[in-house]
Amino acid sequence: MGGSPLSALNIVGFPQELPISLLGEILAGGAEKLVEANCALLGGHSVRDSEVKYGLAVTGTIDPAKILTNGGARAGDILVLTKALGTGTVSTALNKGQADADVLSSATSSMSTLNAGAAQAAIALDAHSVTDVTGFGLCGHAAEMAAASGVTLEFVASDLPILSGAEDLARRELVSGGSKRNRTHLGDHLQLSGDIPSHLLNLALDSETSGGLLMAIAPENLGALAETMERESVQRYCIIGEVKPAEGSTQVRILG
Repeated sequence: MGGSPLSALNIVGFPQELPISLLGEILAGGAEKLVEANCALLGGHSVRDSEVKYGLAVTGTIDPAKILTNGGARAGDILVLTKALGTGTVSTALNKGQADADVLSSATSSMSTLNAGAAQAAIALDAHSVTDVTGFGLCGHAAEMAAASGVTLEFVASDLPILSGAEDLARRELVSGGSKRNRTHLGDHLQLSGDIPSHLLNLALDSETSGGLLMAIAPENLGALAETMERESVQRYCIIGEVKPAEGSTQVRILG
């Protein structure tokens, strides 16, 4: 939303049966990202749990005049996505022992990349609307943006950026259960137009872990897109569609 983190607390759930060294690695990874985000770790809280859980409670600041929300997208805006899709698919493949090392490395690199630069780019480009892409997948979070803005978001399936190796995994139907649940939840708010490969649709619906930002940018600001992304060290971004006027119950349309 354009805020700057100041301090954070670790929140951990950890099974007694697992080696404590694993917990140390988890906490070290979180601390490493906090240093990168220029955010101070003040402590935290841990409990015994049957599953591993880790998160951060973060306190920060934000300029009230520059808060990025998922409302405000306007017809004619261009839609830009700042990370590739496929982390949910790769995670599912990993759980089934079917993720190659190079594919896993690509997904891990994407998930461990902060969205701080993308958020600063959105502010610099005067984005009308921004959302992160996480558990509800690209389509689910796009639908929330459309509902908050009173518009329809239109994507081009062939323009969607996909993590290396994830497309092949999706063709083998190695997608998470979240993909099916997200499809059911959207119902007639999602419209498909043309011949859309099922694996691309599944990737657009699949849950993402630490996905990128989806932003709606005025066409006149696109000339500064490449320079701004480079300045903010955003490694991968793609134009994936356009904002259209509201069309009945349709919140998201995917073109084949």
